[in-house]
Amino acid sequence: MFDSIGWGEILVLIVAGLFILGPDRLPEGAAWLGRTIRQVKEYATGARDQLRSELGPEFDDLRKPLEDLRGIRDFNPRTAVTKHLLDGENPLNPPLNGNNGNGNGSTPAPPKPQSPLAPGERPPYDSDAT
Repeated sequence: MFDSIGWGEILVLIVAGLFILGPDRLPEGAAWLGRTIRQVKEYATGARDQLRSELGPEFDDLRKPLEDLRGIRDFNPRTAVTKHLLDGENPLNPPLNGNNGNGNGSTPAPPKPQSPLAPGERPPYDSDAT
């Protein structure tokens, strides 16, 4: 429940509660908050148990797609594209076995180094690329 709330936020809430409620009513407020959270958890557990008893085995069938949706949180677009479009091969990090996907297992020739431009020479221009 408190996965996204850190200790710093809890400390700020305690200090704010101390200023708002005062030192006399702060323990009563904390006890009320604890009872309320416990009651909400009991309601949620009761609703889940009631759904499970009414749906029976279909509850697990309903639960699986919801768990799959939780996996969206960890979605990485680069990994998904690599997995589905490139069959798991990442062109930026080629496999170490020397196979580059052309079927013969040979490594491609390194690109030819370009000579620097002479003074006053215009760089090449590609009108389609710009």
